[in-house]
Amino acid sequence: MATKHDPIVGRYVYVPHDGTEYRVFYEEAGEGIPLVCLHTAGTDSREYRHQLADPDITGQFRVIALDLPRHGKSIPPPGFQNDEYRLTAKFYYEFVMAFCDALGLERPVIMGSSMGGNICLHLALNFEEKVRALIAIEACDYSPGWFIDWLYHPEVHGGEACATSVFGLMAPQSPEDYRWETWWYYAQGGPGIFRGDLYFYSVDHDFRQFAEKISGNVPVYLMTGVYDFACTPEMTAQTGKKIKGSETIIMEEIGHFPMCENPVTFKKYLMPVLEQITKRELEAQPSV
Repeated sequence: MATKHDPIVGRYVYVPHDGTEYRVFYEEAGEGIPLVCLHTAGTDSREYRHQLADPDITGQFRVIALDLPRHGKSIPPPGFQNDEYRLTAKFYYEFVMAFCDALGLERPVIMGSSMGGNICLHLALNFEEKVRALIAIEACDYSPGWFIDWLYHPEVHGGEACATSVFGLMAPQSPEDYRWETWWYYAQGGPGIFRGDLYFYSVDHDFRQFAEKISGNVPVYLMTGVYDFACTPEMTAQTGKKIKGSETIIMEEIGHFPMCENPVTFKKYLMPVLEQITKRELEAQPSV
């Protein structure tokens, strides 16, 4: 019997940022337009394993999914034990671009979910000349109420508590095995990492006064599942109305983690977006 492998390769890259060199783990598969995938709060690149292994996607895109520092296989920076971790918008969007620079990526497409979707709005505002398109999944301009102390309380803290706190954000139609796999990712986060990410998600990310300042020169796709009550379809639609030229896509039978809780249904919504991006790329090429 032939051995079965996924077509995914994992590597480490050293990313310099603000005087610190970060050892960052990432996985990739495919060739073509670079597509950088950003995980949700408290988890890691495993959320994108289905897209990384899908030849319909990797035939046109070089899919790259990274673990942010402190997440997955990317270890924390030296001295991490002396500070309370709180992710900020400035560090987040600068680090994403530093990672892209370290890999030599030319105008990548950035696709992120939840906090990874929210940071796409900051990238559209601050780095429009360095990105090709932005796919903001489960994103809106303001997501208050999730920076919760008990997520890092010594009497409560544990991976199971973090994981179970988000279980209800997934759609009941999503396959049970995938929902529990997503739960497993959350159960493995480092101490205080989920809560620290939620500082960005619910506090530092207040983009309400900035969404209308996005120029519209870079395509922005906002994709949200109907079962997401952290970032509801209404919240996403209101944000989309503020962003020039953006497209809002509401996904049926999907919750807060489309790429991993229900990759088959998510693919039905994602492929038309990727096709638009490749079409724009072909139209932009000079004719011979």
